[in-house]
Amino acid sequence: MRPASLAAIALVCVLTVTVGTLGLRMSRATSDFYVAGRTVTPRRNASAIAGEYLSAASFLGVAGLMYQRGIDILWFPVGWTVGYLVLLVLVAAPLRRSGAYTLSDFAELRLESRQIRGFASLLTVGIGFLYLLPQFQGAGLALRQATGWPAWIGALLVSVVVLAAVGVGGMRSITLVQAMQYWIKLTAIAIPAFVLLAIWSQHSSGPVELGDWAVPSTDPAGLYTTYSTMLALCLGTMGLPHVLVRFYTNPDGRDARRTTVGVLALLGGFYIFPPVYAVLGHIHLPHLAPGTRVDTMALQLPEAMTDGRSATLLTAVLAGGAFAAFLSTASGLVISVAGVVDQDVLRPLVARRTGEDAHSSVSYRMAATVAVIVPALLSRVVEPLGLAATVTLAFAVAASTFAPLLVLGVWWHRLTTTGALAGLAVGTLSALVTLGAAFLHVEPHGWPGLLLAQPAAWSVPLAFVTMVVVSRLTPGKVPPHTNRTLSRLHTPESLLPP
Repeated sequence: MRPASLAAIALVCVLTVTVGTLGLRMSRATSDFYVAGRTVTPRRNASAIAGEYLSAASFLGVAGLMYQRGIDILWFPVGWTVGYLVLLVLVAAPLRRSGAYTLSDFAELRLESRQIRGFASLLTVGIGFLYLLPQFQGAGLALRQATGWPAWIGALLVSVVVLAAVGVGGMRSITLVQAMQYWIKLTAIAIPAFVLLAIWSQHSSGPVELGDWAVPSTDPAGLYTTYSTMLALCLGTMGLPHVLVRFYTNPDGRDARRTTVGVLALLGGFYIFPPVYAVLGHIHLPHLAPGTRVDTMALQLPEAMTDGRSATLLTAVLAGGAFAAFLSTASGLVISVAGVVDQDVLRPLVARRTGEDAHSSVSYRMAATVAVIVPALLSRVVEPLGLAATVTLAFAVAASTFAPLLVLGVWWHRLTTTGALAGLAVGTLSALVTLGAAFLHVEPHGWPGLLLAQPAAWSVPLAFVTMVVVSRLTPGKVPPHTNRTLSRLHTPESLLPP
């Protein structure tokens, strides 16, 4: 039991719920719950996006993977950050101008099809659940490392806190929470890093020999893995539901672009630090105890480098920051999944049974409960694959499905409903094959196994090509209002009539 670490985790949880309740008085209309009334300023939105984007994989997973596999894993933070640059260039402003609440709304608006909307809704929920799994599993790891308690308690704690923060005020509440949590995470990862670097410099007697750990892979399999990972991370960002919903909260397209620039700066500042923990871990913690997951390496590092009160305090700061990472990312995912479940499942169900639309806040909170409970239970029965590995799978799924839909939907007027459905089907099938192999631990040898483990290099081009080819073969299925919709997406708000 580490009382200081437990106190840090408790403090983060209390702050999350307290700040979240501030949005209760401001959240009344549907737009308040879904998109914070579209009034979030670029600075606050950039902090909130960075807060929810820096997940368990960023805080613990990157350092652990780099510690285990070497310098090649530096492509993870590079890819995650560049993904926002791609998002800025291709879709940020048009998405805000669409006026949609969710990805499903955008899909229906662009392709004028309820079938496409249903497909997009299923994908949003699936990607959200897949991304939520490592948040709950990582929370269990962090709490077990800090207290020795069973891992399920950490998942339960995250569930309760996230449901409390999200349920009281929706997007208005969670925007305040996530903006705060970015700065908590940056402080929690930076201060121990500087202290541990200072300790290392005092005891270092010269250059450190890192050997093969610091040599990038040059074999064909390693290069394929790098390129496939980068493609998944760069294009997958624009397909993550909890990322895209944030751009609907800006007042206009110009602010959406300014928000993205701010996010790039904030992410770049954060990703300086995980490699520091990986290098120090390689030096001072060359071997982990049998059965210990590498995701916990950063939490163990202070005790390996120092002792007494310093180790206790540094571990507590890291534990609190890690828990903030789980809470903020889980909150954003729950918001996006709850929006889809509310609009596409609960409200239509209530309307069919009663003939009346459900009250927005009631049905939204019911949807948020579903969005928390289901992945929390799944996290206890699905064997962990590693925080960064599971998140990368979520990126690959998003890159193979939503990325082609968004890029072609925003920039290509010949995209047809049939072509979009075919591309989504191909991307989803590719993702299901990959996910099934990962969770069932089916690992063929050689290139077949590599193609299953890293699908983005073939699944993303396949989805794009399918959408284009089928669309060219079905020109009569172009939505009738395509030109009007594209004009809306690409015309600056200042040029539109009041």
